[in-house]
Amino acid sequence: MRYPVKRATGSARAFAQMFKVLEHMHEAIVDGVPATKRDIYYKDTLLFKKQKVVDNLVDDLAATFELERADMNIRATSKGLVCGSGLVMHLVSGEQVRGNDTEGAFIPVGEDIKSYTVAEDVEWVLVVEKDAVFQTLCRLRLADHPDLARGLIITGKGYPDVATRQLVATLAALLPRRIPILGLVDGDPYGMDILAVYKYGSRAMKHEEEKLAAPRVKYLGVLASELTSFGVHHDALLPISMNDEKKALSMLMSRDLPVKWKKELSRMLHSRRKAEIEVLEGGLVEYLVAKIGNKLGE
Repeated sequence: MRYPVKRATGSARAFAQMFKVLEHMHEAIVDGVPATKRDIYYKDTLLFKKQKVVDNLVDDLAATFELERADMNIRATSKGLVCGSGLVMHLVSGEQVRGNDTEGAFIPVGEDIKSYTVAEDVEWVLVVEKDAVFQTLCRLRLADHPDLARGLIITGKGYPDVATRQLVATLAALLPRRIPILGLVDGDPYGMDILAVYKYGSRAMKHEEEKLAAPRVKYLGVLASELTSFGVHHDALLPISMNDEKKALSMLMSRDLPVKWKKELSRMLHSRRKAEIEVLEGGLVEYLVAKIGNKLGE
């Protein structure tokens, strides 16, 4: 079916977009060939304009029908990475994806994973906001650092994709409670919001929250309020923007956050300062060894 894309405006375009997504969902189910949100977007970029339009429609339709994306044969495109030789992901195809301690391995979509094997000596999991920071930690072998027990490092490269969230949620469900699952994000409202998606889930996919949320996730850092004790001068922190302020106020009003998170957001608003992970520069590994070590000692 073809739609008069150039003439479609307002509600007409919205209906055309919805029916086009439904058409591709129907094809995926009938043909038995999975499609990704990205596949759907690129089949009609003129109609959809933005990838987010497809993402939102798929999530909204799944919620409306009370289905998961897998039930509609629609897959999310995976972008997340995991580092650490203590994890093996066994695929439905019979293949294995093995983590290693010096570089990231792509996290397969949940539908392709049959089971996980986690080494008995894994003692911590670190979820990292930024890909560049993740790559640095892999290169410096934090996952098997001599001053720490063995661990796993995961990144969703910003706001996480479904496969990354599902891995974190699965580890949270499988691992003993003594093993901490920690978040390393920028000390700003957006970093904390990314961590909240791992911990609580996203509003857009509330219907899949049980499978994707990991309430055990704890905020490790960076916390602007504590950085002076790690040798970072107050002047090295960045001023918060109007968007930061709006985001912080929105989170304080709309999310049921832990007290520690609320205090940190309130301090940012009062001091008008925020901290990026990179402010630690060459001291990042030492910072993490100290912080993770303290968590393991609790």
